[in-house]
Amino acid sequence: MKIISFNVNGIRAIEKKGELESLIKKEKPDLVFLQEIKAKPEQLSDALLNPPGYEAHYHSAEKPGYSGTGVYIRKGLFDKSEILRGMPGWNDHEGRVLGVKNGDLIVFGNYFPNGGKSDAAWKEKLKFYDHFHDYISALRKMKNRIVFTGDLNVAHNPIDLARPKENEKHVGFLPEERAWVDRLIADKWIDVFRTRYPDTVSYTWWQVQSGARARNIGWRIDYFVVDQPLYGKVKDMRHLNDHMGSDHCPIVLEIAL
Repeated sequence: MKIISFNVNGIRAIEKKGELESLIKKEKPDLVFLQEIKAKPEQLSDALLNPPGYEAHYHSAEKPGYSGTGVYIRKGLFDKSEILRGMPGWNDHEGRVLGVKNGDLIVFGNYFPNGGKSDAAWKEKLKFYDHFHDYISALRKMKNRIVFTGDLNVAHNPIDLARPKENEKHVGFLPEERAWVDRLIADKWIDVFRTRYPDTVSYTWWQVQSGARARNIGWRIDYFVVDQPLYGKVKDMRHLNDHMGSDHCPIVLEIAL
């Protein structure tokens, strides 16, 4: 199974650039998870609602032009699948949690909060992190196989951003966020890229305004995370650093499920 995650920073904008269509044509993925779609289904073209060869499902934010997630499922991949939107006990009005369930396999593609707008947003981010960890832990106890991906909005360690010293007090690299990733790993959830490539410097997001991408001044904030028993089934994990269209690049997981 080939799974792609891509924070598109506006699905209508990336459609005009042709970068989503070209990605799918080149990679031929089984699942494509999209973050920051910034649109409601009624605002989307037929090509986005009915992409050739795929079923499209969206989980939009209530606020117009903000947040939201989507997933494309290759037709014929599953005999039957269930779309999971949000989390039990959480008001997901920003459309951040989107999963696909087939039997005991659940794959999530999420847009985790940034948390930098206000003190309230920061506290909400930390609550979201813990709530999602609790959610996948409960699903694991029910004998589900879990993979999750998306824009986690945190660089875990200094290797994961170009300028760690300058960002020690900036949201996205604060101790509380990084400690959450530590807790995931201690709980036997595997950060696939960093486990597979412990010394590789590769980023997935660059600030547009400063032209950071051309100089590769970036952050690794997009992840694939798998439950420990699934890690041995990973065949490949890539960052498509040269694929344009957004301030993020797509990331790809190939796994024998």
